[in-house]
Amino acid sequence: MSETDRIPAAQLPPGEVGRAGKWAVGNRDGEYFAVSRRCRHQLADLSGGSLDADGCLVCPWHQAKYDVRTGEMVEGPRGLLGYHGPTPGYTQFVRAYAKVLKLRVKRALRRGDDVVVAD
Repeated sequence: MSETDRIPAAQLPPGEVGRAGKWAVGNRDGEYFAVSRRCRHQLADLSGGSLDADGCLVCPWHQAKYDVRTGEMVEGPRGLLGYHGPTPGYTQFVRAYAKVLKLRVKRALRRGDDVVVAD
């Protein structure tokens, strides 16, 4: 673990997502998680994402959704480049390759005043 793979716990109240080095780290109802930061769609920074009511990480660009426990894309993107809206066919294509290219998942633990990404 590097010093950059940590974030102050005060920055991660329940429902928040932040950046810890190359990881998007969040607080899913009191459980911390860490996933790789780049969306499998167009490489948006997932540390700027949000959590939905089901606890899925939502991409800030086109709202692709990820299960933070497995790294799997559970709902495809809603747009392409600057367009935001339906993309039939394209969304299914993205979800198909995202099944192979899941987000990397690591444990995130509270240590003192910080949340750290554990090996």
